[in-house]
Parts: sequence; structure tokens; C-alpha cells
Amino acid sequence: MATTGGQIYNLVDVAKSLDPQGNIAAVAEILNETNEILQDIPWLEGNLPTGHRYTVRTGLPEAYWRLLNQGIPKSKSSSKQVTESAGILETQNQIDKDLAELNGNTNEFFLREDKAFIESLSQELAAKLFYGNVSTDPEQIMGLAPRYSDLSADNADHIINAGGTETDNTSIWVVVWKDDAVYGFYPKGSRAGLEQSRFQNVMCKDENSNEFEGHKTIYKWKPGLAVADWRYVVRIPNIDVSDLSTFNADTDNSANLIRDLIKAYNKIPNIGSGRAVIYCNETVKTWLDIMAGEKNNVQLSIQEWAGQPVTTFWGVPIRKCDAILNTEEQVT
Repeated sequence: MATTGGQIYNLVDVAKSLDPQGNIAAVAEILNETNEILQDIPWLEGNLPTGHRYTVRTGLPEAYWRLLNQGIPKSKSSSKQVTESAGILETQNQIDKDLAELNGNTNEFFLREDKAFIESLSQELAAKLFYGNVSTDPEQIMGLAPRYSDLSADNADHIINAGGTETDNTSIWVVVWKDDAVYGFYPKGSRAGLEQSRFQNVMCKDENSNEFEGHKTIYKWKPGLAVADWRYVVRIPNIDVSDLSTFNADTDNSANLIRDLIKAYNKIPNIGSGRAVIYCNETVKTWLDIMAGEKNNVQLSIQEWAGQPVTTFWGVPIRKCDAILNTEEQVT
């Protein structure tokens, strides 16, 4: 389960419950530390060895007013099954045996040296959570952007056009993470999709293909993204970055971010039913922070969460996610 006692299980919680020795949990801790979005996602075990199959409701049954002594027609809901595949994300590090053994605690030395490789995993997944597209790159996961990319699609009501027409656009995302709507998953029977394999005293090769004795660590992650209820995601695309760069609090020649955020907020059926978060990149968050400091701004505020100042919109935290590009093409 992704929730228990009102708490959403993030990657660290799941890893700790599945790996009491702490090896995979330590990797999950580093992944969470290096990318804020990973702290928010609830993770569920998939029901397939390579992914997850779930049912999406596509229509509600009809309801009728009935007179006495009269019946009503039969009705039923409509739904469809969706199968999502988990991707395989991998990185590996090799360390000279003599260098590793200069340190008294070899395992701690390994983990410290591997942090950069684990962070690379984190950043790559964050990018594909938004832009991964199995239609063009079948080895990846299906991210949010390809799902919310057509102003004439069935979910177009949850795409709020900010008006940019060039190729220097960006997006704001409003996501409500919960285990019956939007969540991460890992393959059935795996330890949160994370694998750590360490091979000691093996022959490694340098950049010239010369061999040396060393230790090799392989980190493998098999994550997936499920959107079981598309109503719990709203995208605000076509935010013109050049307009934001000339923002002036008096004339407000930026995209009308506050108005679009209000629209997005009200699109969500029940924003308090899960963990609601707003995601944007550094460019957008900078201007939202500036606007939060304006005296006449009542929608944005700066609150303290875990000892850190966090800008919120009507109580929903705004996260900076640098995986969101400033070079998006216009969504039409």
C-alpha cells in the first residue's frame, strides 16, 4: 500500500520496509535528497513482473428520476484497462581496490563515492517523469507531458494554455499524488524497484582499456508512473520564458501565472484528497517567490516547512524542479 494511517509512503519508506538491512534504503535516502519530486511520489508494488495494470474509469452510469410504479433503464459505468511498463534505469561505478582500502570503512567509502552516480539516476528519472515518451523511446517510461499535450484531446480541459507561441516555453504542473490517481510503481516482487550489486576484487578497465583490480558497483532502478485518474493532474503549458524575464511587478507583463493557477486549482476534483504539489522550474519559481513578497498578493504566501521557507499557493507547496524545461514547444 502507498498510504497507511494517513501517511503517504514515499520511496524511502517503501525501501526501509522491504530491505531491513538498510542497503537499498540508503540508496533511496540519497535519491530523495537530490530531487524534491521524489519525496512526494507514493510508490506501490505493481501487479506485473515488468510493470502494472490498472483500470481507468471512462464513464459514469446514468442516474434517473423515477415515478411511482415505473421502472428505470439499466445502466453501467464504462472503463478500460491500461498496462504501464516500468523502465530500467542503470548506472555503475568502479573504484580501484587500493584506493578503496585506504579508507578504514570500505562500505561507507563506496557509498560516498557512488553518490554522484545515484544523483544521476535521480535527475534522469525526474526528467522522464515529465518528458519520457514510450512512443518514441520504448525503453523509457511514459511521462506527464505526452499525456497532456493536445488541446483537443479528451483531457484538454486539464491543459490551461498560457498563450506562448514560440519555442522558449515552459510549464507549471499541479499534481495530486495518491494511490488511486497518480503514483509511482515498481515491478512485482522487487525491493522498491531498486537493486544494488557490488562486485569486489574484479578486473576493471580504464579509459585506455588497460586492466586494474578494483571494485564495481551497479545501481539499477525499475520505476514506472501511473495516471489512473487524469483529473488529478493539470498542466499550464505555453508560459513564455522571455515574458517572464522582463517581469515587472507594476506592469505585470509576464504570463498571468496567478490567474492560471487559480484555474488549475479549481480543475482538481478534490485537491485535499492526496498530496497536492505544484511543480515549476527555477525561472518560474523565482517570479512566484517575488510575487509572494508583494504586499497585495493574497494567493501566494511564504510558509515554513521543516525549518525551510516554502512558497505556497492557497496552501499548496510550490516545488522547484529543474527537469522542467525552458525550451518546450508550443502545445496546440
